[in-house]
Amino acid sequence: MGGLRKLAVSFVVPGPCGVAVRDRLKHLTVEDERVLRAVGAHQGALASGDLTARCADGLEHGAETWAARKRELTGVSSSRIAGAITKATHGQWALARRCQAAHIQKLAAGIRTLRHRLSLPLGEPGTRRAAGGYRSKGEWFRKSRRLAMLEARHTAAVADREAGRVRVVRGGRRLLNTRHHLTEAQLTEDQWRHRWEAGRWFIAADGESGKRFGNETIRVTDTGEVSIRLPAPLAHLANARHGRYTLSARIAFAHRGAEWADRIEANRSVAYRIHLDVDRGRWYLTASWQRPAVKTIPLETARARGMVGVDTNADHFAAYRLDRHGNPVGDPRRFPYDLSGSAGHRDAQIRHALTRLINWAVRIGVAAIGIEDLDFTTEKTREKHGRRKRFRQLISGIPTGRLKARLVSMAAEHGLSIVAVDPAYTSLWGGQHWQKPLATPHRKMSRHDAAGIAIGRRALGHPIRRRTAPPPHDRSDRAGHRTVQAGPGHRGREGTRPPTTDWPPGGPAPSGKRKREPSASNTVRDAPSTQQWVRDSLYAHWLGTVPRVTPW
Repeated sequence: MGGLRKLAVSFVVPGPCGVAVRDRLKHLTVEDERVLRAVGAHQGALASGDLTARCADGLEHGAETWAARKRELTGVSSSRIAGAITKATHGQWALARRCQAAHIQKLAAGIRTLRHRLSLPLGEPGTRRAAGGYRSKGEWFRKSRRLAMLEARHTAAVADREAGRVRVVRGGRRLLNTRHHLTEAQLTEDQWRHRWEAGRWFIAADGESGKRFGNETIRVTDTGEVSIRLPAPLAHLANARHGRYTLSARIAFAHRGAEWADRIEANRSVAYRIHLDVDRGRWYLTASWQRPAVKTIPLETARARGMVGVDTNADHFAAYRLDRHGNPVGDPRRFPYDLSGSAGHRDAQIRHALTRLINWAVRIGVAAIGIEDLDFTTEKTREKHGRRKRFRQLISGIPTGRLKARLVSMAAEHGLSIVAVDPAYTSLWGGQHWQKPLATPHRKMSRHDAAGIAIGRRALGHPIRRRTAPPPHDRSDRAGHRTVQAGPGHRGREGTRPPTTDWPPGGPAPSGKRKREPSASNTVRDAPSTQQWVRDSLYAHWLGTVPRVTPW
């Protein structure tokens, strides 16, 4: 065990702290859409200018500069809109800083790998922990050039971070680069411009407890009426009192509608966002609010009724049910999904597979789901896996972050807990200890199914091996029982298992009589003979009183 890394302790994942629901704004008039576009363009320009000012401040930013920016925005909008814009700006800047730090770490990991491999002789074999030397002089030269390029990028990124410089694109950098590849994207310049402008609009407002229906800027009443507080330059477009514009659409949240209604009736804060889906040509309104932090249940409580171990793969979830002692129950279950196509299609596939998994877990009566705490940040580098391009694409395609967020939020709605375990050696040890013993002519066990058992046992606190520490003597009562088995208080732990041929599994108890005739022995001693045997009296007299039977 000296070559194995130390395993992290399993833990119960905290539940979600926020809720978001969405509904379509139907039956909007032409005037409604014109007002929404005008508000989005005006506030989007304000958000772009505020983001520029925040990036210019860099590390010199403080409470005074924040207040100064908010005062400038209040004069051309309102205090609440200015607060929402500055808050969104700080969120974008902080996200860019985190991504910058992750980029620097990735570059540093690639530089370390390249330096190690370049220092080895050509053709040096690698180990399980580190890669070997390069195979030819040409490859060595190309990798040395790449090392110089990564070092230059790392130096520039570190300089930007120390200076507080970040690069943020409102509307998305991918959409910005699409402008130079319109033919490949099958878009015209007008279509791209429409997407670009819609992506940079800003129609959002934070909630405020104590105000009417929980939000003064974008108000949604209990009857579903939606009204917007217009900015000062657009006050002439109002069709209601106090500079408000009321849309002709009505909102009715089908999902979590009762919870949303309870909040607005109590005048508790609800944040709203309105955006346009350019592909469908539809307007949507998203409502979100925070939930009070709920203390997670203890790990022992989550293990009380067994566990469902789930192995995450590129195209399916491999799940297996285990009782609280770590014994597999029933057959493996697989929940497939397809991660090809657009981001919306991939997200829908993940939601559908998680829904089936959670419904099955609720139906069998477990209280928790064990899943690997996956993080492929350090595993997707080009320098680490080299020519294994398909493997890099495979691990890059697994949406680990979104999957964990989806699973935690969806499981919390059904009263299930999520137990995260260390993913080390689960596939290796699961296939070694569980794949072959559980395989039968009617049950096909894959390596992923065995990994699900390993994950479930680790979440339950049991070793992955089926039985460990066997008694050193021939009798168990001399040295005690094995360490991996049922607890002392479990009924039937000391009893013997009756033969499975006596009665069908789950059927009535045996009557005490053997239902199968004893089979013929295969030993030479008990084999029937066709020879004739007689007593040799002279030989028996010579032996004394011991008779002997010899063949004639």
